[in-house]
Amino acid sequence: MPFMRMSHGVDPAKVLTDELGNLDDIEIFNNQLLIATYVRPEQTASGLFLPGQTRDEDKHQGKVGLVVKKGPEAFEDPENRWFKGLKVNVGDWVFLRVTDGWSINVHGVPCRMVDDTDIRGRTQFPDGVW
Repeated sequence: MPFMRMSHGVDPAKVLTDELGNLDDIEIFNNQLLIATYVRPEQTASGLFLPGQTRDEDKHQGKVGLVVKKGPEAFEDPENRWFKGLKVNVGDWVFLRVTDGWSINVHGVPCRMVDDTDIRGRTQFPDGVW
């Protein structure tokens, strides 16, 4: 599928964080990250509408998500053998293999729990990776 720029009336990171609400009641352990799955909006920038089924599939097959919480050891690498100084922070858009992690819903939002080593990369725009 070629790159499909989507029409965002509101920043998609804000949409996800607003839907999740306060996450103070959730504690993430060890080197885990809580990733909110990016679900494309219904309209592309060119005006095409995506069917609901296509958007629903993003919940299960989406490869991009927003880091919304991380454990205290996530991306900590005292021996500098895994990350070579790389840090991933809350608010970063990341991509991963669909089969990595554990799919869960948090406050009604599709999310994944993943190990820090399951993150394959970071992107500025969630629409650019599929």
